[in-house]
Amino acid sequence: MTETPDLADPDLTCFVERLDDGRVRLDLAVEGMTCAACMFEIEGGLGVLPGVTQARANLTSGRVAVEWQETEGAEPLAPAAIVGRLADLGYKAYPFDRHRMETEEHREARFLLRCLGVAAFATMNVMLLSVSVWSGNVTDITPEQRDFFHWLSALIALPAVAYAGQPFFRSATRALMAGRLNMDVPITLGVLLALGLSVFETLHHAEHAYFDSAVMLLTFLLAGRWLDQNMRRRTRAVAANLAALKAETATKFVGDGEISEVPVSAIRPGDLVLVRPGERIAVDGEVEDGRSEIDQSLVTGETAHVTAERGTLVYAGTLNVVGTLRVRVGAADRGTLLDEVTRLLDRAVEARSHYVRLAERAARLYAPVVHLTALLTVIGWVLLGASWHFAIVTAVAVLIITCPCALGLAIPAVQVVASGALFRSGVLLSSGDAIERLAAVDTIVLDKTGTLTLPEPELADAGRVAPETLALAGRLALTSRHPLAAAIAKAAGATAPLDGASEEPGQGVFATLVGDDGSVRDVRLGRPSWCGAEADATRLASVDPEASVIAFRDGSRTTLFAVRQRLREDATAVLAGLRAKGYAVEILSGDREAAVAHVARQLGVTTVRAGATPADKIAHVEALRAAGHTVLMVGDGINDAPALAAANVSLSPVTAAHLTQAAADAVFLGDRLAPVATALAVTRQARKIMHENLWLAVVYNAIAVPVAIMGYATPLIAALAMSGSSVLVILNALRAKGGAGEGVVDQLAEAARSGNGADPQAAANVVQAAVSGAPARKPVRQTTVKSGTWR
Repeated sequence: MTETPDLADPDLTCFVERLDDGRVRLDLAVEGMTCAACMFEIEGGLGVLPGVTQARANLTSGRVAVEWQETEGAEPLAPAAIVGRLADLGYKAYPFDRHRMETEEHREARFLLRCLGVAAFATMNVMLLSVSVWSGNVTDITPEQRDFFHWLSALIALPAVAYAGQPFFRSATRALMAGRLNMDVPITLGVLLALGLSVFETLHHAEHAYFDSAVMLLTFLLAGRWLDQNMRRRTRAVAANLAALKAETATKFVGDGEISEVPVSAIRPGDLVLVRPGERIAVDGEVEDGRSEIDQSLVTGETAHVTAERGTLVYAGTLNVVGTLRVRVGAADRGTLLDEVTRLLDRAVEARSHYVRLAERAARLYAPVVHLTALLTVIGWVLLGASWHFAIVTAVAVLIITCPCALGLAIPAVQVVASGALFRSGVLLSSGDAIERLAAVDTIVLDKTGTLTLPEPELADAGRVAPETLALAGRLALTSRHPLAAAIAKAAGATAPLDGASEEPGQGVFATLVGDDGSVRDVRLGRPSWCGAEADATRLASVDPEASVIAFRDGSRTTLFAVRQRLREDATAVLAGLRAKGYAVEILSGDREAAVAHVARQLGVTTVRAGATPADKIAHVEALRAAGHTVLMVGDGINDAPALAAANVSLSPVTAAHLTQAAADAVFLGDRLAPVATALAVTRQARKIMHENLWLAVVYNAIAVPVAIMGYATPLIAALAMSGSSVLVILNALRAKGGAGEGVVDQLAEAARSGNGADPQAAANVVQAAVSGAPARKPVRQTTVKSGTWR
């Protein structure tokens, strides 16, 4: 891997990307960006540079994307000036290097965990000592004993805070040196004042010291920061998984029949490259010679392989399965479909959610308001004639009691509890704010293959095939890696392939059998046209558009197999139940129109779009959002990744491609679709509890802050009040682990068991009856299909 240049090196032009519209872009990794206020500071600080048209900070990925316009005649903006501006703001930046960034993240995560362990250990021990002092103050403790406990607390707390407080102290120092405030400044000020005041009180043999307040505050805050960083690290696998699809080299024809392996960056449009079996295609282009089968799930989301021959378009990131191809390059390195998917994904991830914008506004207000309140408290009490000691103690109490722990826990506490409830229901969250976004959904868009259907194809008509025929076909199928052949081999239970079997690329597998009487016959398994059964296969496909037809020819006798990806067992009932609850449900698939229409009729879905490319999918999702809908995208293919990122929230089955799982906000387990309905029910309940927690936090501050300002709360009482408000919020959050989703699952199961699964409207009626207690209505006539779209 290329070494990232030192930041002192002013020549960063090699990291600059020139966009098609004349703009220039630079991606930087930024250290020290820990909250929404940091994002606001960075974007605002970079926005004042000449020519900058956009600066977007992404807290999740730790990256900042800066775009600027170069004007003719004006001095161009130097990339080093951007890095220098970030340094002035107190942030260390360097050109984005994934390996370096991951190393830094792992180091920071380990450091935060060590700090949390030290703070938690100190908190437990100091609190034990504090309990002894509290109980002794109301009984018969002597001043000498109390001083001993206070000094022992200091011996534990001072070194613990010096070590565990480093993440906050460093951040606050950088902010102050850059002439700005962030959320770590009041935290640092409150902790240091509490410690300093505690040492002062201990030296003067006072009854109260506040070592417990300082270490308890640090423990709460470190736990929140570690959980937040850990959650963000889990979401950064998207680019890494996408990069794994991109070949670094390609085999290029450099002369008369000569080939050479060269970096993809050295390939130009018009070059001729060789793609061997089992290789991932490195370029977009057109097949000039050869025949093979291509796994194009990146483009269509379909697991069935596509025949590639002269004139077929192929794409970077797709997999060449069996044959050798010569491909005339159309695009390489940049401008490929893989790059387009990456660009769409990055653009969607950079989009700001409503919750992030709210957090930015709150973060901008928090630090200055807290500092101003504490300062006015000191000034006010001194003007009223109070001592400086009392005024400072009261200000420390204000700083501690206004610590946004309850407000900060209002959402994360519910997230943790609801996440556990979702986990028990088979839903794994990968995004911190997915719960709020799932709760707001009103439109559900689903991919077909692998989402509404099970990912592995299976033989649909094994019962009508003679056992000896199926057994022979299964043994022949073992020779092929084609997914349709694998389905036949699995249905037959075959374990031993036929001797001498061979595969004809793009056609199928064949073998020659010699009977006991010396007779010889050929057997074939593959394309119906190759087996002489094209007409019969066409008739079968017209009856069952969802099925893929594969033929088996034994001598002169031909048998057709229908292989399909079976609908998830509860798909009909789940979608009917979701529609009964008021959700709009759509199917958005890259598969052919006939197959998608067939599934839609089975499920009773009346809004369908087939043959959609990744760009089509993201455009459709963005159009829905522009119309005011809150969109849940459920998909499993790599081609779904941009749409998953563009949607307000996204779900993916655990069988999905790694890139798709990484792009999704949650993954659901198992072969059933019920976890999707459970996720929506649980998150709606969780959102209600979040709102209650926010009100609890607001009410707490409305009462506690005036009490602290009036001097009725010591720092110890302030810490207890702060902790008490946090405990109250957590106790309320525990309600989110109730069976909010269990009733939904039961209702859907009842709909499936009712025997009305073939009739979506009847299933919807059963679910509606279970929800409302009313009797189910009679089914109504289904909507007819017109031009591939139902309204």
